[in-house]
Amino acid sequence: MSTLDTELRTYADNLHGLLDKQGKFVLIKGKDVIDTFDSYEDALKAGYAKFQLEPFLVKKISPAEQVLFFTRDFVDACPA
Repeated sequence: MSTLDTELRTYADNLHGLLDKQGKFVLIKGKDVIDTFDSYEDALKAGYAKFQLEPFLVKKISPAEQVLFFTRDFVDACPA
């Protein structure tokens, strides 16, 4: 299992307990929930300060995943 898979699993396993902080950002390292923050930037700074270049996850706490759609059909949108 990759590091990202482990951290996403940690997020999913702890989501119920994190929902009281919905809209904030959680810092996760491996199987550990480190802390929650008011902004993405604060969580990212804390992650780099604590783990430097080791992988970690910063994720917005939300009861449902936001689905995004991306297309490669940009031919008409980006004139050459």
